[in-house]
Amino acid sequence: MTNFNHTPVLLEEVIAYLNIKPGKKYIDATIGGGGHTKRIIDAGGLVLGIDQDEDALEFVKQTQVLNIKNKALKIIKGNFKDIEEIAAENGFDAVDGILLDLGVSSYQLDSSGRGFSIRHDEKLDMRMDKEKELSALDVVNTYSLQKLTDIFYFFGEEHNARQIADEIVRLRKKKEITTTKELAGLIERLPHRSEEIHPATRVFQAIRIEVNNELEVLRNVLEKGVQLLAPQGRILVISFHSLEDRIVKQAFEKLKKEGKGTVITKKPLTATNEELSKNKRSRSAKMRVFEKGN
Repeated sequence: MTNFNHTPVLLEEVIAYLNIKPGKKYIDATIGGGGHTKRIIDAGGLVLGIDQDEDALEFVKQTQVLNIKNKALKIIKGNFKDIEEIAAENGFDAVDGILLDLGVSSYQLDSSGRGFSIRHDEKLDMRMDKEKELSALDVVNTYSLQKLTDIFYFFGEEHNARQIADEIVRLRKKKEITTTKELAGLIERLPHRSEEIHPATRVFQAIRIEVNNELEVLRNVLEKGVQLLAPQGRILVISFHSLEDRIVKQAFEKLKKEGKGTVITKKPLTATNEELSKNKRSRSAKMRVFEKGN
């Protein structure tokens, strides 16, 4: 069995704010390891779980056999950008809640062998969906100096974006940059601030966002998600960096101004000290909640 190690963040908050009603339908649009989904089902909800990562889906199939057999859980391979079509095809076109957990799992970062990791020596890849054409290898070795600079600056909020892009372009002229270790190493050798995080973290984040088109997909899905909700249904979004959180905040405010519902969380919910002590990856998690009107 794939050890899809992923501790669900803000789990108690998700369950509380979804306000689960027995027999009602919910969409976990990024099912991952299935931790949130399991608790939704335990509370009586019926779940449509979506993920583009085959390893995640295989893990859920093996760990939630009974929920699938009892028809409390239906899982589909797909991207949440297609949430309307997936929901309609599976009888989930009027739901009481939608969850979007935008985090990358511990398994994907550390163990998948798919080029997400700074710490391991893996071929550059970073595709959530292995059937996609564009990979991190393509981004690093074919994008122009200006395009790399823009990605690192806007998607990674990396202050040394130009310097890092310069070094990548210089080195790839001699030899293709093929592994995560090579990329992380060249960034580490450049002057950088002394921080808790690895100096390559923001660049790796930026490349992952580019490869998976994450921000554009997020912008498009929020309005689609609200349209799928039944009256007083809720959409919950857990984000992990300021770019995502800003998009969610602005989208929810726009929906509110259009009279489509209410922003339940005036400020994003964050992890408690107890959760932080158990799961360090929860430190950057922020959850916002929007409720559809009648």
